[in-house]
Amino acid sequence: MADALSVIPASVLRNLSDKLYEKRKNAALEVEGIVKQLAVAGDHDRITAVINLLTTEFTKSPQANHRKGGLIGLAAATVGLTSEAAQHLEQIVTPVLDSFSDQDSRVRYYACEALYNIAKVVRGDFIIFFNKIFDALCKLSADSDANVQSAAHLLDRLVKDIVTESDQFSYFFFSIEEFIPLLRERMNVLNPYVRQFLVGWITVLDSVPDIDMLGFLPDFLDGLFNMLSDSSHEIRQQADSALSEFLQEIKNSPSVDYGRMAEILVQRAGSSDEFTRLTAITWINEFVKLGGDQLVPYYADILGAILPCISDKEEKIRVVARETNEELRSIQADPAEGFDVGAILGIARRQLNSEWEATRIEALHWISSLLNRHRFEVLSSLNDIFDSLLKALSDPSDVVVLLVLEVHAGIAKDPQHFRQLVVFLVHTFRVDNSLLEKRGALIIRRLCVLLDAERVYLELSTILEGESDLDFASIMVQALNLILLTSSELYELRNLLKLSLVNPAGKDLFVSLYASWCHSPMAIISLCLLAQTYQHASAVIQSLVGEDINVNFLVQLDKLIRLLETPIFAYLRLQLLEPGRYIWLLKALNGLLMLLPQQSAAFKILRTRLKTVPSYSFNGEQFRRTSSGNPYLHHMPSGSQITEDGDGMQDGGNSHNGINFALRLQQFEQMQYQHRMHAQAQAQYRNSSTTSLSKEVQRNEEPRHPSSSDTSGPPSRSSKRGPGQLQL
Repeated sequence: MADALSVIPASVLRNLSDKLYEKRKNAALEVEGIVKQLAVAGDHDRITAVINLLTTEFTKSPQANHRKGGLIGLAAATVGLTSEAAQHLEQIVTPVLDSFSDQDSRVRYYACEALYNIAKVVRGDFIIFFNKIFDALCKLSADSDANVQSAAHLLDRLVKDIVTESDQFSYFFFSIEEFIPLLRERMNVLNPYVRQFLVGWITVLDSVPDIDMLGFLPDFLDGLFNMLSDSSHEIRQQADSALSEFLQEIKNSPSVDYGRMAEILVQRAGSSDEFTRLTAITWINEFVKLGGDQLVPYYADILGAILPCISDKEEKIRVVARETNEELRSIQADPAEGFDVGAILGIARRQLNSEWEATRIEALHWISSLLNRHRFEVLSSLNDIFDSLLKALSDPSDVVVLLVLEVHAGIAKDPQHFRQLVVFLVHTFRVDNSLLEKRGALIIRRLCVLLDAERVYLELSTILEGESDLDFASIMVQALNLILLTSSELYELRNLLKLSLVNPAGKDLFVSLYASWCHSPMAIISLCLLAQTYQHASAVIQSLVGEDINVNFLVQLDKLIRLLETPIFAYLRLQLLEPGRYIWLLKALNGLLMLLPQQSAAFKILRTRLKTVPSYSFNGEQFRRTSSGNPYLHHMPSGSQITEDGDGMQDGGNSHNGINFALRLQQFEQMQYQHRMHAQAQAQYRNSSTTSLSKEVQRNEEPRHPSSSDTSGPPSRSSKRGPGQLQL
């Protein structure tokens, strides 16, 4: 201290702490000259003493003007040292950096000015303090004082110039490993000035050839993406520019850590900001093309990010997402390489619940693709996705439903899974009648195309034959019968049924369907008309009792009459041209006519049709044989022995082509008896419930005394009327 005081006059020290800037400036020039003389003389001890004096007595003084003078003095001393400043740099720079956090904004301003002047002198030598300077400048970039911000900005520009021109920066004095944690810690700061500062430095450091910023990109990538949604257009633009540069470097780099960055991109692809989503999905697109084996463990996460973006409201995002999705699905990955089929299935299953149709469609494409490539693994996880696939059958989109059915058909290639599918499908229709009503036809028709119509119908018939819910069984059979009669997809099945009396396969199909079709009288009649077993159709019609002919029966009959006028039953209408050969057909149709209300449209349609039947073909002998059940025989083109109305005959008319019609009729009557008993039980239950409710109401009313007219005389007619009967 004494050495310094002996070197620097008291007047200089006094002016160095003066409140006037000019006096402090002149005093600093005096200090510069003194230090320059000491440097020429090589008296570094006294130089050290001067620096210590300026530090302890001025920069650490409680007086603001002293601190300002100390900072100016340190900068002047550095200028005086010129090329020899490096050996005293530690003493000079440290107190200046400490002053960056001074409470007085003017002191902070002079600290920036002092370090600026010091940096201009020492240039690359002060890079050893880079991390500390970076930290200080980061804080000053968001300073509350505009003048301090401006000074910090000028200093920042100078430091960047020094860094980019200095060979020493990367080789000797800078450690990227120590700098990255400092950068990562500040990347989530929201202040716009700090963000600009950080992006600027990332760009500068990335431009230095010997600094591998790309290798540390995962450490600050999330922060850059976070800046893409900043309210400032300039910050968004700078962040986007930096990201674009890094993406280009990734394309040209042989070694990139795709995995860590993929995790970040997946998160950012779900951002609420459109620009962030677009940038993230663009990066994912490039990663899928470039990543190769590195990305295999991340495919599920990537798919989870892509599928929602396929339905994004922004078209650019949708286009990139679709391209990425196709690229990802085209990659032939193997479970042995880390490809997690179960995880991918889980993502696809979750996306089946997406509110967006396009996403649900792509999720189903993924399930179908996995089923084709990794069937064993998919079937192993079938329990995890089967319920979701069944629920998807209720999807409001027909496209989704058709794709779900394709997936189900792919699963059902195995017999055990086919049985499981049909059982679950029937169960779903049972618990959700609206699905059967709205989508039943679509589902059944598509399954018939994908899995063979005969196989589907036989399995459905087997299940419905033993169905305990008789009401549902009747509704389901009616639906299946209508599909059978009208769908173009079941053309071959109808043709096979037409040959029931001459073809073993047709016979087996007829008998198999008959067992479950017994749940609905109209379904049985339709089946018989389709199979050309007209005599049995007539027998079924005549076996009906009053309880069977209800509103539902008449509705179904109305549908059948209208169907008889369609091209599907053209063969039947042509047969009416030969009533002598098709007596039982005519009798069956007349039987249906007798069941219809005369004022109904169906009655008029059928009566009009029957009026066109020629009468010249009848004779008494044919009527006698028809009434006795022994129709004449004629030959079909195939040479099979067939009755004139289509019934092949054996065993006195009870068995034709191995079909025991007497037994079939008994089977039908037994099933209809069960339905009648079920209907009666339901009616009794409803009546008992109504009676119980009435009694409860009566108990709650005040008792009244019966009059003589209530207790004497026989009961009136109205007293005997049952529930729902009107008093006459």
